[in-house]
Amino acid sequence: MTPDIVIGEFFFILVGVIFAITGGLCGKDAALKNRIPAATFWFILAFAFITGPWVPAWLIGICVIALATITAVWGVKPAAVDRPDPAHVEERASKLGYKVFVPALSLAVFALVAATVYQKLEMPTYLAVGTGAVLATVVGLVVTKAPAKFVAVDGARLTMDVGPVGILPQLLAALGAVFTAAGVGTVIADTVAKVIPAHNPLVGVIAYCVGMALFTVIMGNGFAAFSVITVGIGIPFVVAQGGNPIIVAALGLTAGYCGTLLTPMAANFNVVPAVLLEMKDKYGVIKSQAVTATLLLLVHIVLMYTLAF
Repeated sequence: MTPDIVIGEFFFILVGVIFAITGGLCGKDAALKNRIPAATFWFILAFAFITGPWVPAWLIGICVIALATITAVWGVKPAAVDRPDPAHVEERASKLGYKVFVPALSLAVFALVAATVYQKLEMPTYLAVGTGAVLATVVGLVVTKAPAKFVAVDGARLTMDVGPVGILPQLLAALGAVFTAAGVGTVIADTVAKVIPAHNPLVGVIAYCVGMALFTVIMGNGFAAFSVITVGIGIPFVVAQGGNPIIVAALGLTAGYCGTLLTPMAANFNVVPAVLLEMKDKYGVIKSQAVTATLLLLVHIVLMYTLAF
């Protein structure tokens, strides 16, 4: 394997280990309802992350079906783990002060530096996020002086709090690839061609940006929408009219993110925070973001039309 694949698999294995620990905590909690299905869910997910490249693709497909079945039939509830006392949390936060933000900020800095290094080495820059996360974890342990075991225990606890929706972006991105392979983009292109006038870049830009946002609302993930809508609208109605493909692609993807702000399908962004914050209105996050999302979508249309042509 090439170095970039080795590094990437190392990150996947780390995530898989956290999933395995999560499954172990669920299995040990005798008071947890449906603890066996919950533990099985996390163990299957750990298996897929750790062994993915070395097992047949059909086996991973069966794992995905099993994960969906367990979630739909039994549900996946969090186990009871040792949660810190609120008073202790407040005391520690007061001592740390603004230093508590250092690990989070260092992640961004490390990721940026790593991306620059990987680019010079002609390696994929997506590895920078994992590199930044590992280094920021070390910084977090140094700053907080917390025991190393908290990385695993609190990581598993947060994983359980988020639940199965945490893997929704990956599944939806894979679904977008399936839609593209199935020719959904071509169908969309044929349909759009009957509705919008040809040789009109502005209309093409509007259709592409709005289409990205709407399809993201349906799919819950901008990556899933990107492959389908770019093939169906972005290339034939924007790039083919003379639009700069780099600018069109960059703004097209972030136009999809405007739809992410508006959909409960993006559960890990819009529903999980409402649950964790115990908001009375589970759609409160989406409602508060609606105006911002709409304005951002308009900005994307203006920027794409003025910068890409």
